[in-house]
Order: sequence, then structure tokens, then C-alpha cells
Amino acid sequence: MAYFAICIFLSAFLLFQVEPMIAKLILPWFGGSSAVWSTVVLFFQVLLTGGYAYADWLLRKTRRREIFHLVLLGVSLVLMVVLGFVWKSPITPSANWKPLGSDSPIWGIFRLLFISVGLPYFLLSSNSPLIQAWFDRTYPEKTAYRLYALSNLGSLLGLVTYPVLVEPYLTLSWQGRIWSIVYVLYAGLAAYGAVKALRVRTGGLYPIAVASDSAAASLPEGSRPGVKQYILWVALAATASILLLAVTSEITQEVAVIPFLWVLPMTIYLLTFVLAFSGERWYSRQIYLLLFFASSLLAGWALANSDNLSVFAQIGIYGLVLFSACMVCHGELYRMRPHPVHLTSFYLMVSVGGAMGGALINFVAPYIFRGFWELPLGLALCWLVFLVVTLNSKSTMPKRWVFIANEVLLLSALVIASVRSYQLIRSDLGNDLLIQRNFYGVLRVREKDFYAVIPIPLEGRNITAYHRFALIHGVTIHGYQFHDDTLRDLPTSYYGKNSGAGLAILNDPNRGKGMRVGVLGLGVGTLAQYGQPGDVYRFYEINPAVIRLAEGENGYFSFLADSRAKVEVIPGDARLSMEQELAAGRLQNYDVLAVDVFSSDSIPVHLLDEEAFQVYLQQLSPQGILAIHISNRRLDLVPVVWTLANHFGLARVLINDPGNGVITYPSSWILLANEPALLANPVIASRAESMDNYVSHVRLWTDDYNNLFQILK
Repeated sequence: MAYFAICIFLSAFLLFQVEPMIAKLILPWFGGSSAVWSTVVLFFQVLLTGGYAYADWLLRKTRRREIFHLVLLGVSLVLMVVLGFVWKSPITPSANWKPLGSDSPIWGIFRLLFISVGLPYFLLSSNSPLIQAWFDRTYPEKTAYRLYALSNLGSLLGLVTYPVLVEPYLTLSWQGRIWSIVYVLYAGLAAYGAVKALRVRTGGLYPIAVASDSAAASLPEGSRPGVKQYILWVALAATASILLLAVTSEITQEVAVIPFLWVLPMTIYLLTFVLAFSGERWYSRQIYLLLFFASSLLAGWALANSDNLSVFAQIGIYGLVLFSACMVCHGELYRMRPHPVHLTSFYLMVSVGGAMGGALINFVAPYIFRGFWELPLGLALCWLVFLVVTLNSKSTMPKRWVFIANEVLLLSALVIASVRSYQLIRSDLGNDLLIQRNFYGVLRVREKDFYAVIPIPLEGRNITAYHRFALIHGVTIHGYQFHDDTLRDLPTSYYGKNSGAGLAILNDPNRGKGMRVGVLGLGVGTLAQYGQPGDVYRFYEINPAVIRLAEGENGYFSFLADSRAKVEVIPGDARLSMEQELAAGRLQNYDVLAVDVFSSDSIPVHLLDEEAFQVYLQQLSPQGILAIHISNRRLDLVPVVWTLANHFGLARVLINDPGNGVITYPSSWILLANEPALLANPVIASRAESMDNYVSHVRLWTDDYNNLFQILK
């Protein structure tokens, strides 16, 4: 029995170690956006479903198909050995696999993942149902379903240990090597199981035996589950998957963009699998329906009053509603599990449901919803599915009054959730001048009005009222512009005249002589306001919706249109675009290069490492200034930039601008230059913060290594 436990635990652990590992590796190659993560997740969900289907096929017939499984295990090992000689590790592709040109990133990601980890992941995915089926052959008097709980425990530990114990201490190359070594151990265990299964086969799928798992015998042995049963399995799994991703989007985009916060919902999701499949003593339909009812009411209230609730209160409420909903979904799945003869079909349907939920959230919702509406609509969907499941299980209810009470509760909750969803969506649409959603998130334009009892001096005028348009992405403000024609030309938010970027541009030796300014991150294009005739301002921006708004769509922002400089906007990931410019021999020779992509707490680390700085310095004039915007609520980026400056031998100063509360916000910038004299300018020096005794203890960040835990505030 120890063999089965170790093999199923190890395969699940490896599955949830390789996903974040390979995603982190290819992130800088395909733009570093959330769209890359979504595509990676979809690939693994599809492959997981394929692995479950393969396991079902492998065990469905009496032919000795375990031999085919042994061959695939051998092929995967040979492939890893070959790739290990070509790449830094058997699963970490070399840099020549980096995409070039305008190829579709989705298919490029799929191709890369398929070649690097496709076959090993496919075989690992098939292991859980295979091991449980082989266990049932060996111990027909015991239940195999508890091994599924152990499998999810392995997944849970693989998930939570990667950002805490693996990522901070090992480079990606070493992560890949160690993972490959452990995979070899798994392959040996899986091969042993396949050989053992061949020996115990007696002409049928299972030896004739009576399973002691009485609840699993709800279907007689050998009878095939009906279409209705398959639909309910898929619906419950899809509902849990939808709510998992909906809660993840809500807390990481709309509540707090905190590094690793995405781990919390996935941890809750996997924990409910562990509890539900550990035995019926962990699940009570009545208790968890009541808990879900109470928590969904709380969640609806929190969605409507998010501005008045603390971050931790919102995370706690959404975590509770996810836990209770997933306990019902997975608890009902465990109740409805078939006789072990149909075990692999059951897991295949669960996997199909999970993949369908993931596809709906990642690739349908962004194009049919204008905001993050998955959570309120997901709650209503949960109640609808639970109502259908309850009606289907009427015959198994212990008493009629229990069924009636459940039905009343479910109908009431469905009505409340549906009405609340409608109210929230209507309110969402009414609070914003514009709301747009695409692959990169939700953008909102809001009008912020200000009225003062006492006139406020503003650029030589006494202002008692003003209006401004703000561009907001999640909880991050990308900039704003005054509506009044006499104020529209003022550089605002983080880009005032005393900010690091403002000082670098205004005090550059080439000011008024045809400057070239590069900016990573467009926002509303505020820095273009500093442009003068003969200047070139070149912005790099990955989100096409941001580009359209900054270029004047709907008339909210006009910094680009009003600039006296020649303005160029380059769509796509900034680093990839600049690398392609270098490959084509197009040196930009920027006098100032502003990197403004770190104000959100979910930072694109591939734009803040050694390889990125190599690109920046090649595109920067030898007498140019590199301005890094490091304003951030939860990450201290000073030591990271300091280590990079030391590595490249750059002079540096820290500029902290307190702002004035009306035109500008508090901001922090680090200015770097090859020529120290550029930063010794009297105006810049007078604003610089003394850092004479500062020492960074952060290891140099590269594409192969970074550690966000070290810089959490």
C-alpha cells in the first residue's frame, strides 16, 4: 500500500511544481503579461484532461495496454536525456526558442510547452486514475477514492512550497534539473505499477470482488453511468473551477495586487478536494449549504461595499465563500462517485469540467463581459447547479422535510444571487464613464470632481473646483488629466516637474536640442507633455486598449495629441520590441529612458533584471539617463535596482517626490547613468536623497532567478 501512496503523491507534487516553474521561464519571452499565465494554465488543463482520457482508454479494454504505457515512459526519459544535452536542463528551453516576429503568442506558447514538458506532464496527469484503478485491483475490499485526496494533498504541497522553498533559493536551471531527477524516480515507480498490473490481470478489468465502499456502489457493478450522471459530474467540476478563477481574479485584480496572493484560492480549492475525498465524515450537505448561503450574502455585500472594507476583510470573505462552495461541489462529487469499475470515466468528466470552467473564464469572459463579473454570476450559477443536484438526489434524502427545506433554501438563494448580480453589474456600468475589458484586465475611466471651501493656488490660479479623468486598471491608477482646457497641459500624478522622470527630462543637456525619450508603459501618455519641437517620444505599451484611450478615443485624454514632440507608440511587450529593434540594427540612442511598469504590485520581473538592463543600456545614449519608477505599496524595489546598478557600474540617485496632493502624487524614482556628472546637476542633486551608506543584500536578478519574498515591505 505504501507504493500506491508514494507514487500518487509524487506525481501530483511534480505536476504542481512544473507549472509555475515553466511559466516563470517563458514569461519574459512572450510579453510578461497575465495573458501568458492564462495561456499556460489552459495548456495544462487541456493536457490534464488528455491524461485522464488516456488513463480511461488504457484500462477500458482487456488487452495488455500497460505495455504501451511502459513504452511511453521510456520515450519520455530518452527525450529528457536528449534535451538535457541541448538545454540547461531537460525541461528548460534555451534562449534560441525565444519567439521572433509577429507569430501568434498562444500557439508559440503551446508549441514550446508541448516540446519541453508535454509528454512528462501528460504521463503525470494520467497517474492518479491509473494508480487508483491498479489499487482497486490489488485491494478490491478497500476504497481507492481516498487516494484522490492524497493526490490533491501532493498537489497542494507542490503549489505552496514552490514560491516559498524552491523559487527563492534555486535558479530555473537547477529547478529543472532537480525536477527531472525526481521525475526519473516517478517513472520507475510508474513502470513498476504497470508491470504489476499486467501480472494481476485476470481477463477482465477488475477481479471479481465486492467493494466495501458502500456509497460508491450506488451504481451496480458493471452498469454504465447515464448521460445525466456525466452531465452532473461535469457541471459540479466546472462550477468549482469557475468560482476558483473568479475569486482569484477578484482578489488579485480588484482588491489587492499582492505577490503570490493567487496561491490562496488554489490552496483552498485543493484543500476542499482533500477533505471531500477523505471520507463522508468531512462533508455535510446541510452544514455547507448553510455556510455557503451565509458567505454568499457576505460576498454580495462586500462586492457592493468594497471601498469601505479593508483588504483583509475582503480576502477573508471571498476565501470563505470559495471554501464553502467548493466543499459542496466536491462533496457532492464524492457522493455521486460511481463503482470503481467506472473510476477513470468519473475522473475524466471531472477534468473536462475543470477545463471547461478554465476556458470560460480565461478565453470567453474577457470578450463578453466588460468588467470582472464572474464572481457574482458564478455565485448564481453555483446555486442553480446545487438546486439541480438536490432535485436529482431527492430519492436519497433521509426525510421529505429535509428535501423541502433544502429546496426552499436553494430557490431563495438562487433568486437573491441573481438579483444581486444584476444590481452589481448595473452599478458597475453606472459608476464609470467607460469600462473595457480584454486579455490584460479591466480598464475604467472615471471622472473625479474636487470642490474646495478655500481656494487652492494652482499654477498661479486660485482654484475652487476642478474635474479630471483618471485611467484605472484594477486598483492601479495609470494617470489622469484635468478636464479644464487651462489645466489639461499639466503633468500629473507620478510625473510632475519634481518627480524623477520630470527632473531627468527638464535637466537633460540636450533639452531643446531634439531629445529622444523612450518610455516603457504608456498610461495616459503624461510624459509626452514635456515634449518640445524636434523631440521624439517613443512609448512601448502591451495593452491595445490603453493605446486607444491614450491616443484620444472618446476624448478623455489628449497628452499624446497635444504634445509638441513627435510621438511614436510601439504596441507589444517593451523588452521584446526593443530586442527586435536591436536585432534589426535600429539603435534608439535615448537621452532619457523611463521604465514605468512597476507601480502595480504584480510587477513584470522580466523588465527588472540583468538581461533587461542590457537591452536598456544598449538603447540608451552613452550620455543618457535611465529613470526607473519604483513607487510601490508592497515591494521595496530599491535593493533590486541598486544591485543592478552595481553590476553594470552605473551612478545612481534616489528621488522621492512627496507631491502636492492636487496635481501630483507621491512618487519614487531611481535615476541611473553611465556619466556621474549627469546626476550631479544642481537641480537633480538638490532633490536626491542621501544613500551614501546604503548596501543592497539582494542577489542579482536574471531571467533565471528572482525572489519577490526578499523585497516584500
